[in-house]
Amino acid sequence: MLDPDWIQWPAMLVTIVSSWLTASGAKQRREWGFRLFLISNLLWVAWGWHDGAWALVALQFVLAAMNLRGMRRNDPAARQPAD
Repeated sequence: MLDPDWIQWPAMLVTIVSSWLTASGAKQRREWGFRLFLISNLLWVAWGWHDGAWALVALQFVLAAMNLRGMRRNDPAARQPAD
């Protein structure tokens, strides 16, 4: 059986790439950064759930909500006043 601990490595890699992309000045790269961040959130939840790292799991849900907010605010058509 495959050891679930391997999940932390792709989760880390996707998180790093996501950070790089969301810092971009190009809207499309930021969009991909937010999408990848959501994938990294899922990977971290899977790893944290397996290891019983409940604070990490809770953190990923909060970060996923922030990533969804970032996606919304990255779209100028849907942009709302600063909150």
